[in-house]
Amino acid sequence: MSTSESPLPWIEAGQALPAADLAWSQETSAPGLLAVSPDLTAVQVAQAYAQGTFPWYSRGQPVLWWSPDPRMVLEPKAFRFHRSLQQSLKKQLQMPGVRLCFDQAFVQVMQRCADSPRQRQNGTWIVPRMIEVYTELHQMGLAHSAELWQDDRLMAGLYFVSLGHAVFGESMFTSVRDGSKMALSLLVSTCLRHKIPVIDCQQNTSHLASLGAHEISRCQFLHIISQAQRESTIPWPEQHLYWDELLNL
Repeated sequence: MSTSESPLPWIEAGQALPAADLAWSQETSAPGLLAVSPDLTAVQVAQAYAQGTFPWYSRGQPVLWWSPDPRMVLEPKAFRFHRSLQQSLKKQLQMPGVRLCFDQAFVQVMQRCADSPRQRQNGTWIVPRMIEVYTELHQMGLAHSAELWQDDRLMAGLYFVSLGHAVFGESMFTSVRDGSKMALSLLVSTCLRHKIPVIDCQQNTSHLASLGAHEISRCQFLHIISQAQRESTIPWPEQHLYWDELLNL
């Protein structure tokens, strides 16, 4: 253990998580790691997101709670809606039976994300218990999915948590070229329409950076989500693709 690694608190049921700024620093073996618990509940996860923390662990591990610094975010106005993506999306939507929508098959989206292979990653962190808990969050109106369909076939999607105007992206999958980017375009266009300041992306990846995401300090992030949570809830199932918002980027 590094000298800068303080002992991790073990969080029992009903116990509050520590403040996000107590997470392990960049100099440690697991930057952003905050706490450990034996299980997780929907209420606990909602409270965690509200304070800038999220669960991320693999099968066989206890629940690990994280709050990285810096934090990767996508400002909707910075989304790179490349001409190639515009053309691909327009072509896809002209095909019979193709539609973009929210919340038609949340559990299926999560399961497809769990089943999608990831580069440099064995297995998945979207374990069955996570699917159970996020399904409960969905039933509470706090977790949602953005989806690309063709007739009755789910082609691509992503899921996210939303608290007021604070949006926390989780995972995505696709079975068609650019499908996950199309689902993200749906989410971004809705965020633009409702003036949502950022979409949390949690960790820095080259893929997210290529779409316009960048890092900000945890302090900045916590301030943004604190303000955003004071805004009214978005009626996600009623939303659709706002082309005009994307074309104005």
